[in-house]
Amino acid sequence: MNVYTQKKRWKLSLFATAAFIVAGSLWYSNILVRKIAAEQRQNIRIWADAIQSRAALVKHTEDFFETLKDEERKRVELLAEATKRLIYAEDDEELTFYSEIISGNTTIPVIQTDIYGNIKGVNNIDLDTAVVKVLEGELRQEFTVYEPVKVSAYGNISYIYYKNSHTYTQLRNYLEHLIESFFSEVVLNAASVPVIITDSTKNNVIEYGNIDSARIQNPVFVQNTIVEMAGQNDPIIIDLAEQGTRYIFYKDSYLLTQLRYYPIIQFSIIGLFLFITYLLFNTARKSEQNQVWVGMSKETAHQLGTPLSSIMAWIELLKLKQLDNKIVQEIENDVNRLQIISERFSKIGSIPKLVPENIIAILYDSTEYLKTRTSKKITYRINHPKDHNITAPINLHLFEWVIENLCKNAIDAMGSMGVIDINITEDLKKVFVDISDTGKGVSRSNQKTIFNPGVTSKRRGWGLGLSLSKRIIKDYHKGKIFVKSSVIDKGTTFRIVLNK
Repeated sequence: MNVYTQKKRWKLSLFATAAFIVAGSLWYSNILVRKIAAEQRQNIRIWADAIQSRAALVKHTEDFFETLKDEERKRVELLAEATKRLIYAEDDEELTFYSEIISGNTTIPVIQTDIYGNIKGVNNIDLDTAVVKVLEGELRQEFTVYEPVKVSAYGNISYIYYKNSHTYTQLRNYLEHLIESFFSEVVLNAASVPVIITDSTKNNVIEYGNIDSARIQNPVFVQNTIVEMAGQNDPIIIDLAEQGTRYIFYKDSYLLTQLRYYPIIQFSIIGLFLFITYLLFNTARKSEQNQVWVGMSKETAHQLGTPLSSIMAWIELLKLKQLDNKIVQEIENDVNRLQIISERFSKIGSIPKLVPENIIAILYDSTEYLKTRTSKKITYRINHPKDHNITAPINLHLFEWVIENLCKNAIDAMGSMGVIDINITEDLKKVFVDISDTGKGVSRSNQKTIFNPGVTSKRRGWGLGLSLSKRIIKDYHKGKIFVKSSVIDKGTTFRIVLNK
């Protein structure tokens, strides 16, 4: 099995396992989050129902006090009517009933005056009428909260002023304390629920809880929060007769909000962790591969150096013996080629010097060398004449190595018979070199792995040519090399992109 196919399967297996673990973790976490969220919502519902019940109790108590106030008004009116009847009573008329009505008022403070405000009598109030003779000032203000009852008899008009009874006042104070404590308890017992209590305008904040005290001073924040709360839950409305309507706005607790987004955050963190781990391992793997490449290249150059020196000496000896000059020349060409190859290997791992070169001339020189060492049935075609000039900064020996690798790869794909077309184009910033063959083509699934080390379709071969070519173009020339197009049994086109 191909090492990259096996590696791909391992990656897919590991990815599937990781995905299963992550999905299982998220699924179980989501179940826990939903349970906790359900309990949170249940607590909020219980709290809201309790507030509704307390609000109904407060409203009922307020209605009771309104009834009690009306009853006291009726008692004062009855007291006035009894007083009037006493004034109009005949000498033989039974007056016990009216007297009992008047004497039966033991709770409602009453002051009776004439039309000028002179006090004629008081009841259930600690007031010295010998000293205070006129209803005026603070005393008058205290007894004019309610409209006085007018009593008219024999042309004489008097008024009965009254105020709330001692019992009513005490109960009323208790109710107001109850209302104040009610709103405080709404805020304090909100079970981490953000709460805002407003007046009838829904703008003025009366109480708030579980909200940043600094932000609550910002009217824009308050209005946005109220709108958000109203969107989540209908406000609880409390109608207080004397204090007006109150609205209790609330929304999900911060804990519930955090729980809702917890699975997303968890997934993001796990994904980020896996991504960083992948990058680190990938970088480490590439760094290790680079060290292996550099080590092998330097060692190869070193090993070639010794026999090359010896072969060059033998060539000089052959020249002295005046052998066939053509044979000696070809041997010398091959030795020079070996020197170039050795120099190529020595440059791997170091930063090569890039010099502006004529790409067309280099392509012609590379193909000329290959023509004498490949099948005569291989045709080379370049779309520009040799004297044309397209320049790009390159390292000559390394770039020639790439061209040779691509051409040899094309020859192997064509089976030593076919056409190699080399097309050179350019724009303002790039030079494009397309090398096409008429070989068997590359399947789409293999186009992504064809540049990996060890990938080869030949029985004899290391599968390093294309991988080395990619490193030279990408790492040393900062360019690109890729399969531009490929059709099975029709051929493949490789493209090299160089920066001008």
